[in-house]
Amino acid sequence: MSLPLDHIVIAVNDLQKAISDYRHLGFTVTPGGDHPGRATHNALVVFHDGAYFELIAWKAPEAHHPWWPKLQQFGPGIVDFALLPSTTTETVAQALSRGLAYQPPVNGGRLRPDGVELRWQNARPITADLPFLCGDVTPRALRVPEGDVRNHANGVHGVAQLRIAVHDLAASLKRYQALLGLDSAPDLVDEFASLHLGTTVLQLETAKATPEAAAQLAHQGEGPFAIGLYTPHAAQLQKASLEHSYGAAITWIPAAGTSTHALHANTAFA
Repeated sequence: MSLPLDHIVIAVNDLQKAISDYRHLGFTVTPGGDHPGRATHNALVVFHDGAYFELIAWKAPEAHHPWWPKLQQFGPGIVDFALLPSTTTETVAQALSRGLAYQPPVNGGRLRPDGVELRWQNARPITADLPFLCGDVTPRALRVPEGDVRNHANGVHGVAQLRIAVHDLAASLKRYQALLGLDSAPDLVDEFASLHLGTTVLQLETAKATPEAAAQLAHQGEGPFAIGLYTPHAAQLQKASLEHSYGAAITWIPAAGTSTHALHANTAFA
């Protein structure tokens, strides 16, 4: 089963300020729009590999939203991530047939600033170590813009790595094996395990693996906590501060390739 990384969700308090700060880091940020029936609005940072960041904020409290309590309790940061199924209902049915529990698909959507309405189906896992699914009903190109918006002044062209804290590595690997339809689970190495989704690696880590994973598990529980991004300018870029990335720990990963934008020493992000 092919389930590439769809997007990583970063919850923020003030969307316009987050847009400004991510642009300051050298990202091209595109306004996303409002979610009908919800208090949320968002903006996107889309990469050439097709994955993107969703910067999401609330116009009013929304206690029943799965990410609102996390933002209130822990502050801005990575709150979730999604994989892209061909169809959500089919992927959930296959996961259930392999003994993996996922909630039934639910309809979702967004109204873009230009008035275009987008529709998709989400399905959420029972456990926090797994991603949710986000399958398009309307064409994905409407939801995830293409073209120049995928060019970034910092040279980033894709998600190299997403680090995920888990309590029980063997149990989490079995769940991922069922979700992805793998014939066998990857080997466990020193409390680490890596799952390759195209050019992106999902790295599962226990509290014994790294201090960062231990801190995530102690304070927030299982889930994604750090991102590695491919850029040919990795050696020139300063570390992205958690203040300007809104709690998302971002690492620049060296990658061959060229950027459509030159990197100048006097830029704010160099």
